[in-house]
Amino acid sequence: MMNPVYRRRLWMHRVGILLSFFAMAIGIFFLMWILLTLVTKGFGALSFGLFTETTPAPGNDGGGLMNAIVGSLMMVGASVLISTPIGILAGIYLAEYGEESWLARVTRFVTDIMLSAPSIVIGLFIYAIYVAKVNHFSGWAGTFAISLIAIPVVVRTTDNMLNLVPTSLREAAFALGAPRWKVATMVRLRAVKAGVVTGILLAIARISGETAPLLFTALNNQFFSADMNAPMANLPVVIFQFAMSPYENWRSLAWGGALLITFSVLGLNILSRTLFSQKIQN
Repeated sequence: MMNPVYRRRLWMHRVGILLSFFAMAIGIFFLMWILLTLVTKGFGALSFGLFTETTPAPGNDGGGLMNAIVGSLMMVGASVLISTPIGILAGIYLAEYGEESWLARVTRFVTDIMLSAPSIVIGLFIYAIYVAKVNHFSGWAGTFAISLIAIPVVVRTTDNMLNLVPTSLREAAFALGAPRWKVATMVRLRAVKAGVVTGILLAIARISGETAPLLFTALNNQFFSADMNAPMANLPVVIFQFAMSPYENWRSLAWGGALLITFSVLGLNILSRTLFSQKIQN
């Protein structure tokens, strides 16, 4: 006969599994609902002109999002160039000196705060220290804002990945006479390069759809401009403005832009998961 304690635990286990399944089903349902809505409303806006024409004037038909797409790519690309070396080097420092230096402990604490900081606060910070000083919005201001969002993601991922390297690998490198900086960069970092790349991809996915920081920094530009020192068009802000407009053409373009960002972020997340799973298998 089954033990009463075991029977009660078995039923609690089954109830827990059932509740977990329902929670997962609810999450997947709303996710598929969002994706279906985006595809239904945004697929009709996809055309060759969406990528080759600039945003139209109010009330005009046609037009596209070329200036917003190029502006977003330029700012995100510049942000990656800024945040990647800073984040990786900071992550290496935390992994090597995290338990020995008070500065490393403070850095990890500040990184954790920045990870949870609202993006609008970061936008206001860049507005106060940069935009208000130079008296104009610019693509560089937007780049600095989203870089502050990307850096802690890269730092935390690099730190976590480096801590997964077996101690025996480090000890073997030290036994061969390798200096500490070479062990950190040539042994530990090389061993977890797939995980670090995953962190970079996750940071790109995080900043690709940020709107609030760009409202206070890059603002927007209806015309095509590659000048990073001037207001620059970007997809998140264009979507925000067009979705609230009374013009049907603008709302259609907003749905098309939302579809582009959503599937770009989804693709980056899938790619990062694939790289991470390959690292685990290796």
